[in-house]
Amino acid sequence: MNKIIPVLTMLAVIVVLWYAAAVKMNSQWAMDQAARAEVELTFGELVKDTLSQDRPKLPAPHQVVAELWETTVEKKITSKRSLVYHGWITLSATMLGFGIGTVAGIALAVGIVHNKAMDLGVMPWAIASQTIPILAIAPMIIVVLNSMGISGLIPKAIIAAYLSFFPVVVGMVKGLRAPDAMQLDLMKTYNASGGETFWKLRLPSSMPYLFASLKVAVAAALVGTIVAELPSGAVRGLGARLLSGSYYGQTIQIWSALFAAAALAAALVIIVGILEKVVLKRMGMAK
Repeated sequence: MNKIIPVLTMLAVIVVLWYAAAVKMNSQWAMDQAARAEVELTFGELVKDTLSQDRPKLPAPHQVVAELWETTVEKKITSKRSLVYHGWITLSATMLGFGIGTVAGIALAVGIVHNKAMDLGVMPWAIASQTIPILAIAPMIIVVLNSMGISGLIPKAIIAAYLSFFPVVVGMVKGLRAPDAMQLDLMKTYNASGGETFWKLRLPSSMPYLFASLKVAVAAALVGTIVAELPSGAVRGLGARLLSGSYYGQTIQIWSALFAAAALAAALVIIVGILEKVVLKRMGMAK
């Protein structure tokens, strides 16, 4: 209970500030409409109008909640207006990209730790790759792949993998190098081979680092997928909902898609956290 109260308090503060900002940002349109109609609005009427506009600058919390309810519960999951439908499209590309990024990140990390040339040659390029803005590289990847006849899920997954592999590389390298000199010397005393040292010492030691990086990577993969859906003119996915909302000035739709994406990211991070507890417990590294 002591942990829930601070969270609820912060949530209440955010909601109050959100309502205040909605009134402030939407009031100008309401006053302009009243001036054209040559009527005066009372403060109560002004507040009511600012919190019920069809296309507000900033939707009120209850408008976003109502849109989320309508597009998740009241719509069939096969409907093109269902956020469940669009969320599944985004999730599919996210998981594929996350899988590719994770495998590539682990493989690169193993090579970097065991090969001095890769450490000196690959790691700087991996770092440099993250300095390129994803908004700049995503359209290039999509155009190139489309010219090769590759479209749909694969381009989005590649961009998701591009964002997700780097946290895995960094975390896994740190984890594989976690054993200290005394532990490595002990393995040499046991006449352990390089493979045995890896499987029995380095890999188990890297697990906490790996799962910490996976939580970052899965969220980054989701961001990459949504970004990939924006420049491609996609008609499916949460990015498509954001895009169509911006085209037609449907700010409530935009905010509902943003909250759906945030909820999806939170769910993925929680799932990785659950897997972390299960794996570490089986390895005797957590209670």
